[in-house]
Amino acid sequence: MENPYEQVQVNILSRIMGNIERLNQSVSTLNQELANINRKNQNLEIMGQICENYRDSIQFNLDTTGNKKPAL
Repeated sequence: MENPYEQVQVNILSRIMGNIERLNQSVSTLNQELANINRKNQNLEIMGQICENYRDSIQFNLDTTGNKKPAL
């Protein structure tokens, strides 16, 4: 005896598989975009460290040479 719900189940499984494929594509795209954002953030972090080191160096040189003016 044939299952009367077999075609309905096949259609539902087909829709589920299609949705999973689209979800996987979306997650893959999201991962790529997050990788790009992380790479750009890493560049910003390096630039921030360079600026902070430069500020510390200037502060040290002003303190050492006695050229530091009092803060207002």
